Amino acid sequence: MPPKSRFVRLDAFTKTVEDARIRTTSGGIVTIVSLILMLWLVWGEWRDYRRVAVKAELVVDKGRGEKMEIHMNITFPRVPCELLTLDVMDVSGEVQMGVLHGVNKVRLRPENEGGSVIESNALELHEDTATHLDPDYCGECYGAPAPDSAKKNGCCNTCAEVRDAYAGVQWSFGRGEGVAQCEREHYAEHLDEQLHEGCRIEGAIRVNKVVGNFHFSPGKSFSSGNLHVHDLENYFKDDSNHSPSHIIHMLRFGPPLPEKSRGQLTAVGGVWTNHHVNPLDGTEQHTDDKKYNYMYFVKVVSTVYLPLGWEKRNDQITNVLGDSHDSVGLGNFGQGTSGSVETHQYSVTSHKRNLDGGSDADEGHKERLHARGGIPGVFFSYDISPMKVINREVRAKSFSGFLVGVCAVIGGTLTVAAAVDRGLYEGQQKVKKLHQG
Repeated sequence: MPPKSRFVRLDAFTKTVEDARIRTTSGGIVTIVSLILMLWLVWGEWRDYRRVAVKAELVVDKGRGEKMEIHMNITFPRVPCELLTLDVMDVSGEVQMGVLHGVNKVRLRPENEGGSVIESNALELHEDTATHLDPDYCGECYGAPAPDSAKKNGCCNTCAEVRDAYAGVQWSFGRGEGVAQCEREHYAEHLDEQLHEGCRIEGAIRVNKVVGNFHFSPGKSFSSGNLHVHDLENYFKDDSNHSPSHIIHMLRFGPPLPEKSRGQLTAVGGVWTNHHVNPLDGTEQHTDDKKYNYMYFVKVVSTVYLPLGWEKRNDQITNVLGDSHDSVGLGNFGQGTSGSVETHQYSVTSHKRNLDGGSDADEGHKERLHARGGIPGVFFSYDISPMKVINREVRAKSFSGFLVGVCAVIGGTLTVAAAVDRGLYEGQQKVKKLHQG
């Protein structure tokens, strides 16, 4: 027997003779419809194969010695920039008082004048006139030791340096009466000019990734033993309408996602939606009481976004460990070289109280009592979750899965089409027999 005929017995696809085939109009229609349906289903399989899904994973955050950035844009319509101070402190013992690096203070016109931004040349309260004095000039610190920030060792040549010296020994400074440097710089007059102004704080700060807080309070801050104190004399002394009313335009922990990635994550299951609607964005609080305190308790969860193929590009995320954080510019923290991002989501609860204490009887809660005392302002206490969320891009279907899907579409469509065609053909034959009989 020839070798070729050995495979004849194994042929599972038996053929019919052309003369034995019957072609019908209904069969042609079924063929066209099945081909169109087949192409449409194959195209759907291709789109499903090309679709990128986002797989969320929850792991223990084992990072050590990390930093994170807090980006903010907050308006205080009733506190002038000269009185507003930003302080940061955490459980590691690190304290940043009067933060200026990375943060801009924008002076705003009074509320009744629209609250618009004042000219950029008016952003500073006073000029450093010490540069125009005799090079041998050494200003007096009025009984306080010269601050470490003094440009000339052992001297207080500017009003700001005298204020720092007073803060160092926990003395109230007031309006600088009798201080030659402040009278030369017209410090009191500039205070009066800003009396009814507002202030907007915008920028970013870098903090240790541990439990801590940052707050906005009036007056120069200093430490008194284990207490954190603010010089509130100028805040309470005058007859202005000062109050800690505020508008949080934006507050986020870490960098934002690129617009492309954000839209992709929102479209695929909405995994990232809650993160990018930061809970505190658009928050507005108003009070006419100077002695008022707002507290926000924030729970921060580390969140990583890893784009498709990031591991093949030798991606480096600048979440910066140890001493290397100094080499990363403010605002570039957490950005990977191939689109990966390490940022943070957060949830928040809030509380507010009058510093005079009392109960919430006016709000229908007589059982609630508030402690007396404290510092007026806006406080953000943040806690770090021990868990980390990893959002990883993956293919929704493998190539082998795509091939299996295509085969299933072709085979299933042909099988169904053959059954429909057979049914139509037999139906036509029965109708003919009924008419002929």
